[in-house]
Amino acid sequence: MKSNCSLAEIAEILRTRQRFVVISHMRPDGDALGCTLAMALCLRQLGKEVTAWNEDGVPEKFCYLPCSNMVAVPPSEPRSFEVAIVLDNAVENRAGAARKAIAHADVWINIDHHHTNDRYGDLAYVDATAPAAGQVLYELFRQCDLPLTYEMADNLFVAISTDTGSFQYPSTTARTYEIAADLIRLGVNVGDLSQKMYESYPRRRLELLRALLNVLQLTSHDRVASFALSAATTRALGVLPEDNEGLIDYIRAIEGVVVAAFFEEMGDGKIRISLRSKTPKIDVSKVCGQFGGGGHKLAAGARIAGTLADVQEKVLQAIDHEFQQP
Repeated sequence: MKSNCSLAEIAEILRTRQRFVVISHMRPDGDALGCTLAMALCLRQLGKEVTAWNEDGVPEKFCYLPCSNMVAVPPSEPRSFEVAIVLDNAVENRAGAARKAIAHADVWINIDHHHTNDRYGDLAYVDATAPAAGQVLYELFRQCDLPLTYEMADNLFVAISTDTGSFQYPSTTARTYEIAADLIRLGVNVGDLSQKMYESYPRRRLELLRALLNVLQLTSHDRVASFALSAATTRALGVLPEDNEGLIDYIRAIEGVVVAAFFEEMGDGKIRISLRSKTPKIDVSKVCGQFGGGGHKLAAGARIAGTLADVQEKVLQAIDHEFQQP
């Protein structure tokens, strides 16, 4: 695996090139979208021509992000750019249609915080100690004297808050709080933003949670909690893809549970899995890696071809195997 480039090298490209596209992973979370918008806004402040894409556009729940209308669904006809910037995306093909819509870029920049990232691209900077890609971007902007506006601060705060579980996960450090304090000094209204992040869910999300809890399973001597969302349930409840984000935390919080697993039946013959672990001793990125996915030791995911029941069985067996290791 190649080593990191320097932040200064990335900043030089940002300053000297003109036509940029910024993308992240499909089914974007707060970190993915917050980073995409913060980078796009920084480039706009530098006077650049900037395009921002995501396969799923901006989900309804993230429309409150400043300048969210900058992120569009990628076009069917591929386009070329001087520079393509991929953020918070451990596996290159997870950018989906946004990646396919880039016909050519002279320079590819990969900025991430997942330890499973193989540093694809021409310039790659991966900080696996950072709890969020938003923290890596903040360091880039501050260390290299790049613009950091109020709108960028809001987006970075959302990126960091959502990927740290509102500053609760073990990867949260003193530096994370220092960065959050600086973003607040730039104008972030913590109360208002937190309410939009964590207290503005649609009612259908509660109906979804109720349905999922009805199919809750406890395996591996009650150390693994899992639930599964079938395509039929999705249709019956009329839920959107974004509605299930964070629901895995309800079962992760059960006393005695070490690993939580969420299985979602997609429309393409694949099952989307999300895994959460309470201890690095059970490395869920290793489990997901067996199925072509990746992520962090405590949070990872994958998409696996097969039926819901078959994929559940295989993944739960793989998790159980990890418990058997010395």
